[in-house]
Amino acid sequence: MYIIKRDGRRVEYDITKIEQAISKAMSASGRTVADNICRDLACQAESVLNERFPSTEPSVEDIQDVVEEVLMSNCYHSVAKNYILYRADRTKRREMNSNLMKVYMELTFTDANDSDMKRDNANIDGNTAMGTMLKYGSEGAKDFYEKYLLTPEQSRAHNDGDIHIHDFDFYSLTTTCCQIDLVKLFASGFSTGHGFLREPNDIQSYAALACIAIQSNQNDQHGGQSVPNFDYSMAPGVAKTFKRLYRDNFAKGVFLIASDTGLTDEIVKQRFRDLEQKTGLFAQLTVSPEFDDAERNAFLDELGQERYDKIHLLTRECTERETNRAVFQAMEAFIHNLNTMHSRAGAQTPFSSINYGTDTSPEGRMVIKNILLAEERGLGFGETPIFPIQIFKLKDGVSYNPGDPNYDLFKLACKVSAKRLFPNFSFLDSPFNLHYYKPGHPETEVAYMGCRTRVIANTANPDRETTFGRGNLSFTSINLPRIALQRRGNVSAFFDDLQRMLDLVLQQLLDRFEIQCNKKVKNFPFLMGQGIWLGSEKLHPDSSIREVLREGTLSIGFIGLAEALTALLGKHHGEDKKARNLGLEIVSFMRHYCDVKSSELKLNITLLATPAEGLSGRFVKLDRAKFGSIPGITDREYYTNSFHVPVYFKISAFDKIRIEAPYHALTNAGHISYVELDGDMAKNTEAFEKVIRCMKEAGIGYGSINHPVDRDPICGYNGIINDTCPGCGRTEKEGHVGFERIRRITGYLVGTLDRFNNAKRAEEKERVKHVSSQA
Repeated sequence: MYIIKRDGRRVEYDITKIEQAISKAMSASGRTVADNICRDLACQAESVLNERFPSTEPSVEDIQDVVEEVLMSNCYHSVAKNYILYRADRTKRREMNSNLMKVYMELTFTDANDSDMKRDNANIDGNTAMGTMLKYGSEGAKDFYEKYLLTPEQSRAHNDGDIHIHDFDFYSLTTTCCQIDLVKLFASGFSTGHGFLREPNDIQSYAALACIAIQSNQNDQHGGQSVPNFDYSMAPGVAKTFKRLYRDNFAKGVFLIASDTGLTDEIVKQRFRDLEQKTGLFAQLTVSPEFDDAERNAFLDELGQERYDKIHLLTRECTERETNRAVFQAMEAFIHNLNTMHSRAGAQTPFSSINYGTDTSPEGRMVIKNILLAEERGLGFGETPIFPIQIFKLKDGVSYNPGDPNYDLFKLACKVSAKRLFPNFSFLDSPFNLHYYKPGHPETEVAYMGCRTRVIANTANPDRETTFGRGNLSFTSINLPRIALQRRGNVSAFFDDLQRMLDLVLQQLLDRFEIQCNKKVKNFPFLMGQGIWLGSEKLHPDSSIREVLREGTLSIGFIGLAEALTALLGKHHGEDKKARNLGLEIVSFMRHYCDVKSSELKLNITLLATPAEGLSGRFVKLDRAKFGSIPGITDREYYTNSFHVPVYFKISAFDKIRIEAPYHALTNAGHISYVELDGDMAKNTEAFEKVIRCMKEAGIGYGSINHPVDRDPICGYNGIINDTCPGCGRTEKEGHVGFERIRRITGYLVGTLDRFNNAKRAEEKERVKHVSSQA
């Protein structure tokens, strides 16, 4: 009389529902049968149900089981098969809808503070309309990919925590990241949609268009956007600004000192234009005797030697000063823009990074100096900028030693990083970076993207080993502690399981690569349409991007080497030499696998020291539920990032660097090492520089120093703040504006930045002033 629905509801039994389901299965199998046959089969099913459930009410699943049996017993095997497939499809759709609705309920009605899902990306405010909308699409996409694109084995491994497919919500849509050559992009102008942007003609425009390029490319990719040659890219803008200001200032000098000559403003400027056209020379920061001679000859008749020399000297001094000021303002605007502009439907600030430090031209040096000074100054209220990640390149003969042309800028970089955490430092002399370096060719200088990604080698196309226009396509990480916990103490079995997991991850990466290769140029209007990606400038909108994507990398990552070693040997590589040897053997095993597969497939299969972010907590939570709380392995809220020595283990900064350095050579897809230092590093830059030098000498590829960066938004004090602000003496009490505390997560910075508006700030300042006066 009644049946039980899947959601627990009790409804009246209706035999016609069984009859209709059988009829649909018949049609799907190409069988044409009379209605009475379907009715007869339904009646047979009813009889079986009466026998099996004489006093209870069957569920929908029970009824479907019986229908399958009846179809099989009547030799309708193909019909039964289609019925089973139809049933499985309906079950999958119901599960998808049910799970998705639960997700959407949480996204809609739960505050970000109470929802891990809304906080899984620190760069998205999950409480905003656009942030929530982005999460709607993200979670729906993940559910679809899991059920329709992954194989059952891949889906199980990802859900159970054997592996983690990064940026899963973009699985079928795009690639990870790219290194943008702004020199090439700016040379002929570019388009971001409607209309065309001409080649910039001063440093302010160069900086503004750099932000636009980063923002536009962020809308085509899910990862970070990097400029590998920021100093070289901005230097032409400095030269153009100097030239314009020099011409204007010379005309002003003539007006002030030699107005009786009849040389008007327009005449002076036209002579400079003629001079540049005839000789190919123009005013620049570098003193040019050829230009000076040509300029003198152009004006000597009217001005005479004495007045010319005076005007020339004043013009150069004034122009250098004004150009330097313009460059600082442009760099300050660049940083402000990247911390305030948005991408991806307005939901997040672009993930951006810039590499610089090796341009020794006066224009390039001016860019480097001023981007560092702008970083040091901070944002509008003195806040530490989160973006862009700044990376200073160190190189013998360029910036590392006293006497090197950019050594003074290295010293400044240490000073700024000791205050702001940026810049990080990359080391071009590390053997695995130096291998590609060619003096005078910035495209051969290894650059780092985002928190650690590195792309330079090119197995797919050995003649194009360059940083420009290339990036990572996708990456998936292996849970090393999980494998070790399953094979505790059995190292041989561990390697067998690791081999199988590498095979699984590689196949998943190749499956994803195949989906990416089926995209066209028009799916990436900026990345491919504007020729950002290497080789894409030769394609038209409907072209396949398969061949140019081969220039990118497919990366296998890993997490928790320290905990895996503890599970296998009882100690990690920071505390035991045997564990240190095994750690290198494990990572060497994975790197060898990648190299072999790269050679076989003629693709760039690389090994990544995973930027764990939220993954470190996800893996350990799953493993604790599976294996329990195990000291030194699952008893904390996170697994240690990639190959790092655990941060909780007491070890000197120099020993930590020396232990981790060999892993940089093995992880060719990217790596980072950082040390945690207590105290205010801004007051001890000599110690800071010693640590950076230790990294360079040890063979680190990319490194940084972590230290507390706190700020009181009321009085503006920057430094270490415990419970009381050393600047104004106020404490952090409920209802008052809190202190800002910036910390590094992988290569990025995150913090409790104050979100109070200006009125609230003013109100709080007045309150503090009142309390201080009373005291």
